Amino acid sequence: MAPVTLTLTESHQAELRQHLFPADKLEAVAFLICGRRDGSRHRLSVRDVVLVPYERCSVRAPDRVTWPTDVLPPLLSEAERRGDAIIKIHGHVGFDRFSEIDDHSDRELFPSIYCWLATDAPHGSAILMDDGRIFGRVCDALGQFHPFERVTVVGDDLRVYAPQREDEPVPETGRRIAQTFGKGTFAALRALKVGVVGCSGTGSPTIEMLARNGVGELVLVDPDVVELKNLNRILNSTAADANTARPKVKVLAGAISAMGLGTVVTTFARDLFAREVVQALADCDVLFGCMDSIDGRHLLNRLATFYCIPYFDLGVKLEADGQGGVDQVAASVHYLKPGGSSLLSRHVYTGEQLRAAGLARTDPTSYRRQVKEGYIRGAAEDRPAVIHVNMLIASLAVNEFLARLHPFRLEPNGEFAVRRVSLSHDIFAREADGEPCPALARHVGRGDVEPLLDWPELSLPRKAA
Repeated sequence: MAPVTLTLTESHQAELRQHLFPADKLEAVAFLICGRRDGSRHRLSVRDVVLVPYERCSVRAPDRVTWPTDVLPPLLSEAERRGDAIIKIHGHVGFDRFSEIDDHSDRELFPSIYCWLATDAPHGSAILMDDGRIFGRVCDALGQFHPFERVTVVGDDLRVYAPQREDEPVPETGRRIAQTFGKGTFAALRALKVGVVGCSGTGSPTIEMLARNGVGELVLVDPDVVELKNLNRILNSTAADANTARPKVKVLAGAISAMGLGTVVTTFARDLFAREVVQALADCDVLFGCMDSIDGRHLLNRLATFYCIPYFDLGVKLEADGQGGVDQVAASVHYLKPGGSSLLSRHVYTGEQLRAAGLARTDPTSYRRQVKEGYIRGAAEDRPAVIHVNMLIASLAVNEFLARLHPFRLEPNGEFAVRRVSLSHDIFAREADGEPCPALARHVGRGDVEPLLDWPELSLPRKAA
């Protein structure tokens, strides 16, 4: 069986903790309704939490609970319609493994679920510990158990719960990282698959830092080739790369391979708006957006919501006066968690700007005509960018990532949803997350749908008659 991971938001975890550890200290039960991503592994992302009311349970003891099976048919009917996975979850205090009672219960329950849904796609069982840890397993149609590869809780902090192998040594190349952030953080980095979209100004230093911090896998996306004008801001690029028009992703993949740190790299020298690229990014555990396009940033924010993926968005704005002076040097890092605010609701761009960006990409002729006629406002093109500003913001973004894996700040991560920097005005500011985005909140955890992300442009191609 392919590895299975489970991802949920901090809001889901908080709702479960409140229900599964009630004041009477008796066991309770809930179900997680999960969207799917069936790629190189099965990624289950929680779409909804269904709590079984205490009063509906015929038995509630400190070590067992008996719940009514009539709660299942509506869940199974919905799962059949949507293709969702069902995870049964209950709580344990101190006992960090499945009990014999759990084994017996799961072997009775799950074969009937597979029979109802008539599919081999995985469903499973999970346990929430009183300290917040979550672990689980697939329960297959034959009543056999297969542990989840890991469970991830995405919120202001990133909690990665995976079976620990105490006997696995930290390699010499990762010793300093483990000394600084702990062995567990290094192990989490090695287990993560991180997608980076945009491999130029902010992207290349971000990629460099992620690889040297021991990230296990990187997915690099950028359709462009190296040009002479890029050489002052793309790490590891050379004049030979520009003269032979090497794809940026290939240059950076070669540099990572030469490091010899064991990071696996997958490259896409293609536009983000390709179905294959979206599917590859949906397999990732963390996303970094290092691009300027409004519609690309919106697509990544939407993708991260559908698959419960944390998303770091990097932006740099350098306004030169064309005469050797600078009017403004500003940058930002946005951390977007599924179910929270979005780039749209934070007013990074407007709906009209999003529409204009999509038109410019899909129908340049109409876009130019509407700009000329004054219906839409044209976007600035080819803004200057310099390596020292790009590296500053890339470093800030990677530190935000590490701070969430291993909280080291005196203040909570929730205060740092946005980091703003203005070198021209000497400002370093931070902002907390806002209200949930009304346009994206309903899509949390939906996983694979058709068309992908409910975005018509990503529909499956029609078969010839």
